[in-house]
Amino acid sequence: MPETTESDIQRNDETGGGRKKSAVVAIIGRPSAGKSTFLNAACGEKVSIVSPVPQTTRNAIRGIVNGDRGQLVFVDTPGYHESDKKLNIRLTALARDRLGEADLLLYLVDASREAGREEALIAELLAPYLDRVVVAVNKTDLADAKPAAVRAFLSATLPGLRADRVFEISAKTDANVGVLLTRLMDLAPEGDAMYPEEYYTDQAVDFRIAEVIREKAILNTREEIPHAIYVEIADLEMKKNGKELWARAFLVVERESQKSMVIGKGAAMIKKIRLEALRDLNKIF
Repeated sequence: MPETTESDIQRNDETGGGRKKSAVVAIIGRPSAGKSTFLNAACGEKVSIVSPVPQTTRNAIRGIVNGDRGQLVFVDTPGYHESDKKLNIRLTALARDRLGEADLLLYLVDASREAGREEALIAELLAPYLDRVVVAVNKTDLADAKPAAVRAFLSATLPGLRADRVFEISAKTDANVGVLLTRLMDLAPEGDAMYPEEYYTDQAVDFRIAEVIREKAILNTREEIPHAIYVEIADLEMKKNGKELWARAFLVVERESQKSMVIGKGAAMIKKIRLEALRDLNKIF
C-alpha cells in the first residue's frame, strides 16, 4: 500500500473527508520582529499589545484562529535576545521553554534588519525541532526589506529547512498571512479543538484590560519609562444590569519621580492614557 503523503492529507481536508485538526503554534523571534502584530492579524482581533519598544510582551499570549479545517492556538512569546538583565533573562527563558511544548514553531524574522548573533542563536535553538518549524519573513512591505538576505541566512543556519516552509509576509498589511495560516493548518496534527469556536483568545478580562492600559502608557511615555510600569486592576464589575463593564486600574511605577511623568501637567497625560485605552476597550468588549 503506498504511503500517504502530506499533499494527500491536504486534498482530503479540502474535500471535507479529513478529520479536524488542532495545533499549538509557538511564535518565536527577536524583539520587535512583529510577533504581536502578526498574532493580531491572524486572529482578526486585538489579542497582543503592540509597541515599538522592545520586550513589550511579558507573558505567553494566546491567540486562537478557527477555520473549517480546524483550530490553531498561537502562543506569542517575548522577543528572544541576549541580555544579563533579570527581566530579559526571564522573558528569554519563557520563550525558550515554549519550543518543546508546541506542535508547530513559527519563526518570525524581520526582513528589514540584518541577521546578527541573536538571530543565529534562535536558529540554533530551532535546529533540533526542524520538522516542526515554519518561517515567516516579515516586514517585506518596507523599502529596506531584504528577504533574499534572510533566505540566504536560513540556508546557512538551517540547511534542512524545506523551501515550502518559508513565507514572505507583511503582518502590518496582512500580505500572505492567509497563505501562511493555510500551510500551518496543513502541518497541524489531527485533533479536537481546544477552545470553543467563538474564542479568539483565552485571556482573562482583567488581564486584557491591564494590557491595553499598559500599551497606551508605554506608547505615551516610552522615552521616560518604557518598561518601568505595571497595571493593577483593583476593581472589576458589571453595572447597569450587566450592560456596562466597569474597571478601576492603577498604574504602578518604579520611582517617585516617574509619577509626575505618567500624570502629566494638569493630569493631561493620565487622562490621555485613559481615553486611548477606553477607545480600544470599547471595541474589544
